[in-house]
Amino acid sequence: MTVQMAETAETDRAGASTGWSAGWSAAVQRPGANFGENWSETGFDRQSVRQVVRLTGGGTSARVRLSNRYGDAPLAVAAASVALASEGAAVRPGTVRELTFGGAATVRVAAGGEVWSDPVELRTAPSGRVAVTLYFARPTGPVTFHAQAWTDSYRAAGDRTREAGGESFGESTRSWYVLSDVEVAGAGAGAEAVVAFGDSITDGFGSTPNADRRYPDALAARLTAAGWPLAVVNAGIGGNLLLNDSLWFGEAALARFERDVLDRPGVRAVIVHLGLNDIGFSEVDLPTYKPDAPVSVEELTAGHRELVRRARARGVRVIGGTITPFKGSEYHNARAEAKRSALNAWIRGAGEYDSVADFAAVLGSPDDPEVLAAAFDSGDRKHPNDAGFRVMAGAVDLAAL
Repeated sequence: MTVQMAETAETDRAGASTGWSAGWSAAVQRPGANFGENWSETGFDRQSVRQVVRLTGGGTSARVRLSNRYGDAPLAVAAASVALASEGAAVRPGTVRELTFGGAATVRVAAGGEVWSDPVELRTAPSGRVAVTLYFARPTGPVTFHAQAWTDSYRAAGDRTREAGGESFGESTRSWYVLSDVEVAGAGAGAEAVVAFGDSITDGFGSTPNADRRYPDALAARLTAAGWPLAVVNAGIGGNLLLNDSLWFGEAALARFERDVLDRPGVRAVIVHLGLNDIGFSEVDLPTYKPDAPVSVEELTAGHRELVRRARARGVRVIGGTITPFKGSEYHNARAEAKRSALNAWIRGAGEYDSVADFAAVLGSPDDPEVLAAAFDSGDRKHPNDAGFRVMAGAVDLAAL
């Protein structure tokens, strides 16, 4: 039996009132080949995809959300499971739980739609990892995905949803597909969440793959060490712009703010780090990415003000992150630097944000604050490395959350 699910982007938010908490999330994107090898454009046919994600909080039950937001046809999922992850594509024997949807083992997700699985009993720990396996028995066509996962996802022929071993999963990429959320409930689940909202720096570009060393991961570790069961959700998209949509880099942050931040269960605070791509793409000759016209500081501050206004209207605290140094990268010139400086001065001094995380100050070189310090540079003069992401997490005032 297949259940026809006709949801649109207006999804089930019952979780906010029935004890569900954010466990893991990824902001979804249109299919595309912009970030190297991935399977989003070709999709899947008689294949299973196993995806490993790190939970920010634990619990005694779990459910997942599958997204066909950017699909132009219904997406048929023939089988699905969740389990505690082991090494690589393997999962812990005895922990595999079949996922159902309205009581059925299969589900058909409408074009533009999203569906939640039924809850399953699964005891998870904070910072624990789970593996979600999806089987597609028929050609899917292009699928909704998240490009820059910095974590391996695995593919194998046939239905592998009940398989504990990972030997058959011989192919991998570093993107997530169809899976957009894992929520947890029960003992150990944090009732509230903070969302890190931004571009590739929030997404973790430059961090060590399969190590969960993005700055939101480091922030979650700080909160756990402090004994605060506050979930941390990563809503970054590589290349994302505050003001403009992009086929490659997602909908504008202003357009996706409600869906990726405010509509999540128990959101208490959001950390905003956006504007670097708006400045870089519009000031430097990169025609593939270039907006129609250069973006002004006034437009950027207006966009930030709008995010603050919407968050406050929902009772969510808003922390502004200053734009990190990028001198020496392909984005940089004198005009771009002047805009970064002016935007950072506004973030620090305008009093619009409830608090400021001064990422620029902690990452800048002592010799030249326009330059990313060598100790924190992943190698491209723009994206921090693991040490830089830890420093970013340390710049967030926990009391402001």
